[in-house]
Order: sequence, then C-alpha cells, then structure tokens
Amino acid sequence: MAVIYKHGTYGEFAASVGSVAVQSGTIPVYVGALPVNLIRGYADAGIINAPVLLRSMAGARQAVGYSPDWEKYSLCEAVKAHFDNPLGNVAPIVVINVLDPDKHRKNGEATTETLTFANGRATIASDTIILDTLVLADKVEGVDFSVDYDFTGGLVLIDSIGEKLTGTVEVSYSEVDPSAITEAEIIGSVTEGGVYSGLGAVGLVYPEHNLIPNLIAAPGWSEKPAVYNAMIAAGKKINGHWDAFVLADIPLKKDTEKVDTLAAAKKWAEENAYTSERSKVFWPKAAGTDGNIYHLSTLAAWLMQSVDSTHAGIPMETPSNKPLPAARQYFGDGSTNRGFDQVQANELNEAGITTLIFWGGQWVLWGGHTAAYKFGKVTDNRVVFDNNIRMLMYILNSFQLEHALTIDKPMTKSMADTIRNREQEKADALAAVGALIGAPVVRFDEDTNSTAELTEGNFVWDFEGTPTPQGKSFTLRAAYTTAGFDSYFGEEA
Repeated sequence: MAVIYKHGTYGEFAASVGSVAVQSGTIPVYVGALPVNLIRGYADAGIINAPVLLRSMAGARQAVGYSPDWEKYSLCEAVKAHFDNPLGNVAPIVVINVLDPDKHRKNGEATTETLTFANGRATIASDTIILDTLVLADKVEGVDFSVDYDFTGGLVLIDSIGEKLTGTVEVSYSEVDPSAITEAEIIGSVTEGGVYSGLGAVGLVYPEHNLIPNLIAAPGWSEKPAVYNAMIAAGKKINGHWDAFVLADIPLKKDTEKVDTLAAAKKWAEENAYTSERSKVFWPKAAGTDGNIYHLSTLAAWLMQSVDSTHAGIPMETPSNKPLPAARQYFGDGSTNRGFDQVQANELNEAGITTLIFWGGQWVLWGGHTAAYKFGKVTDNRVVFDNNIRMLMYILNSFQLEHALTIDKPMTKSMADTIRNREQEKADALAAVGALIGAPVVRFDEDTNSTAELTEGNFVWDFEGTPTPQGKSFTLRAAYTTAGFDSYFGEEA
C-alpha cells in the first residue's frame, strides 16, 4: 500500500482477529506452500525456503499471506488451526514455504483483463496473482494508483491516487502454479554453498530464531513415503544436536485406489513402513466445525502444543482423548464410509495408528502410541507411548541447550559433579511434577568415561528415568452377590 501524507487523528477498520494465542515452548515446524505471491517484495523478504516465525493470524497474513484454498496452499491449514481455532489458539509456529513465484509460475503469457473503476477503485478476485507483476496500462503505481490485498475477501484492491480513475483500464499480471511443486522440493536439501530448501531448512530454525524445533509436519505431503522418510531424517540431530518428533498422515487415496477403510489404512501403513518410533501416524482426516477438512497431523500438532503449554512446555501428556474442533471423520470425496466408534478405533491404535472418535460427548484425538507400536510385538518399551519418546527428546535437548556454553571450559572434577548434580536436580523436578515416575538417576561413571575418551575431552553422563505412562484403560470388575438378601432377615433396631 502506498504511503500517504497524514495530519490529524484517524481511525480505520482492520481485519478481524481471533483470540490471543497461548505461548508454548513446543515449536512445530511446517513445510509446504503459502501464498507468498500476495506479499509485495516476496523475493527479498526471506519467505521462500526459509523458516518464518508466526505468532498470530494477522502476523501470518502480513508475512506470508493467507488463502482458504488449502489444496493450493497447504500451510494455510496450519495457520488456521493455530491462530483461528474455536478451542483456543496457540503459538508460535515456524513455517517453511517452498512456493517460489519466480519458479512455480503458470506457463504462457501474462494474464490480461479489463477492469472497470467505480468511485476510483477496481478489484480482482484472485489468490494466484503475483502482486509484484501487476501492471495497469498507461498508469504508474505509486503515482496513479496503489495496490493492496484483502485477505478476508480474497481481493486485489486497486485504488486511485490523486485524481480518481474512471471507466475501463487494461491490467496484466502473472500467476503462480502451486501444482508445480514437487516432492523433491518439499524434501529439499542443504548444498555445500549453504543454500537451504524444503525440509533442509529446518536446520535454520535454531540459528535464525534461537528456537529448538521439536515437532515436524508437512500436511498434504507427509502421506508420500519419500517425504515421510525425509521428515524422519530431518528430525534427527538437527544442527547435530536437537531431536524432533514427526507427525504424518496416511493418505485417503493411493493412485486410483481408495484408502477409506480400517483394513486399507493398516495395510498401507505396514506396506509403506510408516513405523518409526520417532513419529506418530494418523488416519483419516477430520471435517472441522468450521466446514474445512483438516489433516489430523495438523490438528495433532496444534493439540500437542496446547497440551504441552499447560505443563510449562514439558511433553509429559499425550494428546490422546483431548477435544478437537471436529464434526466428523472424513474419508475423502465419494467414500461411503460413515465412520467408526471406539471399538474399531482401537484396532487402529493397536497397529500404531492414531485417529479421532466421538467420545464423552465430543470429538477427540484417539491413540497415544508411536507409529512403531504393534500390540503384542513391542521389543522396546519406549515406543509404547508418544510421550515416552518426546520426554526423552526433551531431556536430551534440555541437556545440550543448558550446557552449551560450558563446552571448552576446564573440565575439573568439580565441574563434572556440577553438571551431574544439575541434571539430577532437573530429573527430580520432572518427577515432582509427574513427568517421570520413580527415582530417576543421573550418573557420571568411570566405566563410561575411559582414560582414552577423557584425554580427548569427551565426557559422558548417563540418565535413567521412566516417563509417566498414560492411563490407557480403566476396568471396574462388577460381581453379583446374594449377600444383599440377608438384609431381609436382619435384627430390628
């Protein structure tokens, strides 16, 4: 919007905003597409293949744009879920947009049309227009007209400056083509020259925002096996240190074959090895109370962040059996599946798949396991519950973050003991708030710190602790007894 001279007091309407977002220490990182073509100066704004920190809907619209067309712009779903959610907003999130208007552009000549100005204004209904390319015949932007975008109405606003424009004027502009984005671009990379893209840009979150990324999601893309595997890899030792948990979806369709039954979902997950302990896998989608269709991975990221915020950022509680802004299960266009209840949902849970059901008078996320869980086939107890893995990640990330500046200082016996005592103190505090059970232990042992390692300056502390398990099932055993009949013949008072 062009800057205009002002002298006096002014008032004007701004876009409506939802409730203020709760701030959380859990940082979801989303990779996908955003309508950055609607942002002026997008090329120099650092919003393509780069981590952008968002804290509100208004901030998201200003920084990366917004569109209700989630098929084209997958990350607008995450923006809506976190910043315009009837069950509560939570922030911040980090988005990595791979849509590049200079690259993902519709082929052929620029779009041209004739605009009719009324009262000095004309509008264009489009969310694919590249605003920076808009040209008005025989007119100069900033002199004859200004350009702005109304994200609420999805309209390009062209307003006269000075003398009001009238009649018809020809306009031309280029448009983006989000369908041109490929799996390879979502997966991305980090080149030797320091160029980051897609999931590779997750490594920029810490150095550029001083935040540890601990959840990774890619709605609309995580259902592709190559992307899922890349997400798992991207979440391992980010910057050589941080661990992040992955949230992924099972598709509702594979090629022309529907994946709209429990059997088909379980088969797909097994055949495509969606079984990493570092992930949680979801099926089907959710029809939201707002009329939108959500990937469960998106709602789960919002829910995990919300639940963690109630525990000072400690991922001690599963998001399972927590309310979702959902109205029903969604199995895809044309599916005849009308849904399932808790009994059938448990069939998914025992295969390591999380879903949603109507329970306790509301729609809730259902399933607290990691994707590695298989009922009766667990070989490592840490894979049983999502909070097991997330708690261990939290403890490891916390250790590395806290002692980062101690590296290269003289490691005296006193320093080694100080670190052990501090980690023991933190472990005891986690047990005190119920994040761990029993008596967690931190040790600095001789057998894991050999002379050969110590001479190299390598020191190791060992942590042993038990994340608090969820109460997955409660059973009351009720037995019939004839003892009550004795009351008929008891002594009178």
